[in-house]
Amino acid sequence: MSEAKKLADIHEPEELARQHIEELIARSRAAQAQIADYTQAQVDNLIRAMVYAVAKEDRAEEIAQFTVDETQLGNYSGKYLKIHRKTRATLMDIINDKSVGVIEELPERNIYKIAKPVGVIGALSPSTNPEATPVIKAISAIKGRNSIIVAPHPRAKLTNKKICDYMRDALERMGAPADLVLAIETPSLELTHELMRQCDRILATGGGAMVNAAYSSGTPALGVGVGNAVITVDDTADLDEAAEKIRVSKTLDLAASCSSDNSVLLFSSIYDEMLAKLQREGGYVLDDVEKEKLKNTIWKDGYLNVDIVAQPAHKIAGMAGIELPEGKQFLIVPETGTGKEHPFSGEKLSVTMALYKVENIDEAIALTNDIQSYQGQGHSCGIYSYSDDNILSYANGTHTSRVMVNQPQAASNSGNLWNGMRQTFSLGCGSWGGNSTNNNITWRDLINETWVSKPLAVTKAIPEDAELFGAEVMARFEDQAAG
Repeated sequence: MSEAKKLADIHEPEELARQHIEELIARSRAAQAQIADYTQAQVDNLIRAMVYAVAKEDRAEEIAQFTVDETQLGNYSGKYLKIHRKTRATLMDIINDKSVGVIEELPERNIYKIAKPVGVIGALSPSTNPEATPVIKAISAIKGRNSIIVAPHPRAKLTNKKICDYMRDALERMGAPADLVLAIETPSLELTHELMRQCDRILATGGGAMVNAAYSSGTPALGVGVGNAVITVDDTADLDEAAEKIRVSKTLDLAASCSSDNSVLLFSSIYDEMLAKLQREGGYVLDDVEKEKLKNTIWKDGYLNVDIVAQPAHKIAGMAGIELPEGKQFLIVPETGTGKEHPFSGEKLSVTMALYKVENIDEAIALTNDIQSYQGQGHSCGIYSYSDDNILSYANGTHTSRVMVNQPQAASNSGNLWNGMRQTFSLGCGSWGGNSTNNNITWRDLINETWVSKPLAVTKAIPEDAELFGAEVMARFEDQAAG
């Protein structure tokens, strides 16, 4: 019986959801049990096959176009890069990791760690990155000898099914059960909530409401925070390099990524020169009248207008009644304030950036924190600079989990070939963003670890108080006693 028929036959959505997810979980657990004792070589061949099934040229082209056609978000070139290149890069990033048996040894503590599967991973996949997210989450799950059930955004359900079906076929070709990867084919809130309740660990990428639901489900959850990347360009930057990379990041997949440059802060000493370079890269600077028109288009009744998300600049401008010159690819909105009264300081999920002027690195740090205390705290920021002092000050002073230096933000903080960041589409934001981790989340977050402890060759001894506590601390107590 098809999933749609089951939905029609049961009138109680909560009961239907419970029954349907129970069936999927049972299938998933049976499949996971079959690979629980797989060797490292067997596991690695499974994930190789899964990526090849979607990333080879003809498949990548098909999936990229299909995703754009279904979701009407982003563009073909961005989708193609993600499915063809990002999945390959992620495979390359984890393929040599040891995820079976003893995966880490700490000889100084006489401890070693053994990896064990969690079981069934419940994964949420967003509409903005539905082409590569299921693949990256699936290979991370199976790298740890887990199974996975993917709950897509309804806007991308057909894309998700297509991709999961290709991965299922790849698993069968390798002699493994197809049910290691399952998709919710007719997504609903009831089904997604029930999946989160019944699975063993949740990997939640999506809107804030869904991430919060994951945390309150009663199941251990790995969630992500809101994106609102802030980029600073200081007076030591290569301005041509910075302008080009900001344009690349801002326009990648039409800013579908939560890592897109939402605000750019320019030192006053290079403001005019840098702004001219951004304009030559395809940026269009709005005047005050156009800014008001755009604000009323991007937000409706205080909420982001979904019709502008990941759309071309000319379409957004047309919706706002703004005449956009030929060749302009992104919109630049001069801004001074932050917070609810200045919505351009928040995440816009569009080829729109706010532009600020700052005097120095201290002002850039303070403004970055002000912007991200409104939206995006803990997620990421970037700096174009060749001053190690400024870079270190920026990294120390901002409330953020990752700082990209002289790199296109959207293409870099989730990992890329030009940096050492772990490849993922799930970015932990730490306590700043209400998350349990700051990690770029990978397979290591989707396993259990058994720590095996043997006695040390030499038993440790607690040192004398003077050595352990130090003279300054002890003196403070002696002075108090004497007084």
